[in-house]
Amino acid sequence: MKHHKYNQDFPFVSEPIEFNKFTDKSLLQYCLGATLYMPGTQNIVEKILQKNVLEATSIVMDFEDAVDENNVSAAESSVLRQLDKIAASLDAGVITHDEIPLIFLRVRHPEQFKGFVAKLTSKQTNVLSGFAFPKFSSSNCHEYFDCLESVNSRLAAMLYGMPILEGKTIAYKELRTAELVKIKEMIEPYKDIILNIRIGGTDISSMFGVRRGIDYSIYDILHVKDCLSDVLNFFSREEDDYTISGPVWEYFLAHKEENLDNLLADNIHRSLLTRNPILNEAVDGLMREVILDKANGFVGKTIIHPSHAKFVNAMQTVIREEFEDALQIMETPGGVVKSLKGNKMNEINPHKHWAKKVISRAKAYGVIESEACYLKLILKY
Repeated sequence: MKHHKYNQDFPFVSEPIEFNKFTDKSLLQYCLGATLYMPGTQNIVEKILQKNVLEATSIVMDFEDAVDENNVSAAESSVLRQLDKIAASLDAGVITHDEIPLIFLRVRHPEQFKGFVAKLTSKQTNVLSGFAFPKFSSSNCHEYFDCLESVNSRLAAMLYGMPILEGKTIAYKELRTAELVKIKEMIEPYKDIILNIRIGGTDISSMFGVRRGIDYSIYDILHVKDCLSDVLNFFSREEDDYTISGPVWEYFLAHKEENLDNLLADNIHRSLLTRNPILNEAVDGLMREVILDKANGFVGKTIIHPSHAKFVNAMQTVIREEFEDALQIMETPGGVVKSLKGNKMNEINPHKHWAKKVISRAKAYGVIESEACYLKLILKY
């Protein structure tokens, strides 16, 4: 997989890398980007084999919220058949690992997870990247990860786990700190197989009977903002190496190709944050939230429609100025230096953690000249 393949002619300052499930975890954890959720009953295999998933580079096939309990068995069978078909096509040389999106499965609960993985074969795990664990908590942590370790050992596989923090012990303030302390301590032994930590913004919102509108962001919902802040505080510290994905954007896009000359693209961040219209309220709302995701340290985002992918992934790119700042910081022994552009101070030690993340994101998504290039990348201008 490679981000932005839908726009092959775009002039990157530095091209994004190719990646697959076997890419080193230290970089792969930055590559998920816009992760598309779909029901486990949905048939995606033909699009994968026809190499028609250029924008959706990571997908989650869902056995939980997107599937009625009565259809779980059918969803499991469908997923297993699709994995078999992809594996057979891989063996036949029809497709390569670089052309298979990162495929994850969101299970319902530990019991369903244990039952499902008992059916997996080594050929299927060769094309599967891992699992998302819903309602993840200190009470089910060991069940999920001990089972995952067992599967990896039994099938000589490399499957990752992605905890989803979204239950009451995360949502309710009086429980949250103690729960996050427990979770952080409990997942440490499994760190090598944790690719990403995810947050269930919709589930947390539902516990308070609130929902963000199309014209504002999840950061405007105080209950959820509180949770997001605490999760970031616990898992994005300098001594840790977790990546955390931004919560889902719930609105479908109604985007038509526009004449880019008529769009204000020279300072898209300012335009979005001051609510100066760019494309339409759904697209603008999504991009506005991604800006805030990035500013707070999230990498990537859960999405519910393929059309979201290019907007999220384009906004993950690194502009030349911040890339040059990051390189300067990493290549300077210590002290303080003026940035190459001469507009800011780069303090080597305080900014080093930021610089490492920027360079990883640059490898995964590429480097573009300036903010004016975001829409040119998205709209293939």
